Amino acid sequence: MPVLNRASELQDEVAGWRRYLHENPELLYDVFKTSAFVAEKLNSFGCDVVETGIGRTGVVAIIMGNRGDGPVIGFRADMDALPIEETSGVEWGSKTPGKMHACGHDGHTSMLLGAAKYLAETRNFKGSIAVIFQPAEEGGGGALAMLKDGFVEKFGIEQVYGMHNFPGIPVGEFATRSGSIMAAADSFEIEIIGRGGHAAQPHVTIDPVLMSSHVVIALQSIASRETDPLRSVVVTVATTHGGEACNVIPNTVKLTGTVRTLLPETRDFAERRLSEIAKGITATFGGRAEISYDRGYPVTINHESETELALGIMRKISGDGAVDDAVAPMMGAEDFAYMLEKRPGAFVFIGNGKTANLHHSDYDFNDEAIPYGISYWVTLAETALAA
Repeated sequence: MPVLNRASELQDEVAGWRRYLHENPELLYDVFKTSAFVAEKLNSFGCDVVETGIGRTGVVAIIMGNRGDGPVIGFRADMDALPIEETSGVEWGSKTPGKMHACGHDGHTSMLLGAAKYLAETRNFKGSIAVIFQPAEEGGGGALAMLKDGFVEKFGIEQVYGMHNFPGIPVGEFATRSGSIMAAADSFEIEIIGRGGHAAQPHVTIDPVLMSSHVVIALQSIASRETDPLRSVVVTVATTHGGEACNVIPNTVKLTGTVRTLLPETRDFAERRLSEIAKGITATFGGRAEISYDRGYPVTINHESETELALGIMRKISGDGAVDDAVAPMMGAEDFAYMLEKRPGAFVFIGNGKTANLHHSDYDFNDEAIPYGISYWVTLAETALAA
C-alpha cells in the first residue's frame, strides 16, 4: 500500500500550516501562538476533547474511533524552535530574528495535525487516538513536564509513538530500530582549584591550567580505554575558562562538557569515572576538583513489539527496501525518552532528503515528506486499533 490518497490531497494544506509555523518560531515553553494555532485546528477538525496548558503550553486532543471500545494510543509531535539566525533563504523564512525552526518541529506538528484531520474525518478504528503536541523538546524537558501534569493517566494512554525527520534519508523512506536509538545527554562542570600566582614563579603555585590540561586528556580514556567499543560513550569537554592575564596563573579553571551514552549502566559508569579522574589527577598536583554532574534526557529505548508494529506500517507505505530496521543509534538526545519510560512505544525517523542538517541555519523541513508522515500516523492508528 503506497501513500494514502487522502494524505496526498492534504499535502498542500498541511504545507501551508507548516510554512506559517516556520515563519513564526517560538522557543521552549513560550510556544503560545503555536499551541493556540494547534488547538484551533484540532477544534475545527471536530476532535472529541482538546485540552491546552498541559506541561505549561502542551496540547492534547482525543479522537474517538467509530468501531467500538478499545485502548488509547498516543502520537506525539514537538512544537518548539531553536535560538538560531536563519540563513535558508526560503520565502517562508523566520520573521523573528534569532529564532528558527532548524530541527523540523514545524513539520512534525503539521504532519500530526494532518493526521488528526484525516482521523477525525474517518474514525476507522476502535478505541481512541490521543494526539500530543509538546513544548520545550530542545533542552527544556517538555515531555517530562507534560507527564508530571498527568496527561497519560488522565486520558488512559497505553502506548506512545513519536517521529522525527532525518536529513540524508531519502524522502519516502523510514528508519528505526528496537532498543536504544538515541543517547542519554548529561552535562558536567568541573572546577579545578589550585593556588594562583606570578606566571614567572610557577613553582610557588598550584597551577590549575596545567591540571586542567591533564584532566581533559585523561577524560578521553573513559571512551578509549575503559568502555567496551560496542557500548558507546562520548565524553566531550566543550569549554575551558580560566585566567585573564598572560602573566598571572589563576586560582581556578572551569571545564564544562557533555556525556552521551546508550545504556543505563554505561551512563552510571561514565559519571563515576569522570569524578574519580578529575579528583584523582588534581589531588596528584596538590589541588582539588569540585564536580557538578547533571543528568539530562535519558536513553531513548524503543520497545520490541511496538517497534515491529511501526516497521510493518512503514513497509506498507514505502516497501521493504525503503525501511532501515537497524539504523545505527544516534548520540543526539530526545526527550520523547521520558514518554517511552512511562509507556511502551517506538520512535522512528522519516526521510527529509538531501537538505541541510538538523540545527543548521540553512535547514528547512522538506514538504514532500508530508504525505508519508500523515500516511504513517493514519495507518498506524487503523492497524493498532483495528476492529
